Amino acid sequence: MKLALLASLIGVAAAFAPKPAGRSATTLNEKSSALPFMDYPPNLKGYVGDVGFDPFRFSDFVPMDFLREAELKHGRMCMLAWTGFCAVDMGLQVYPVPEAYEGLTSVTAHDALVKQGAMGQILLWISIAETISSVAVVQMLEGSGREPGDFSLDPVGFLSGKSEEEVNEMKLKEITHCRLAMMAFSGVVTQAVLTQGPFPYV
Repeated sequence: MKLALLASLIGVAAAFAPKPAGRSATTLNEKSSALPFMDYPPNLKGYVGDVGFDPFRFSDFVPMDFLREAELKHGRMCMLAWTGFCAVDMGLQVYPVPEAYEGLTSVTAHDALVKQGAMGQILLWISIAETISSVAVVQMLEGSGREPGDFSLDPVGFLSGKSEEEVNEMKLKEITHCRLAMMAFSGVVTQAVLTQGPFPYV
């Protein structure tokens, strides 16, 4: 009984102990604009599209360039995925349609393609692409100067002849659409599974 009482008193006393001075007062006072009840994650500063959203503070222990690379990659995939998912359910198909794929929706196609072995091919080609692209990511993390998500792919010339401000505006548009696409793809898959209906899944 005395030991339990002593332990509880130590816990109460610890609540009034001074906090270690790890970060400056300025950093402690700055709040996230996205989550005003949380401190602003300082490692986000300087990145296009920064709204202070990092509730789990991944940026405290993972390099920000790696996090931005992952965000752009997943966002770009989701923009393509949402378009492809909805296009199939709106009737877009490759003709002639193989007999095994007749009548499939975007939701039911997964299991059918696994049985046919097509998903194994997709896994193989995606793995090769990931392995090749990882070389650029490693070089970036070692200080090559490459910006996250930059594969020098601009065939239409959206960024050619643009000022730094205009380039940053295009980057902001991309990261905004990436974030929207990640939410949209999650939503459209969930809705399609719940309704088992055609587009628009209502």
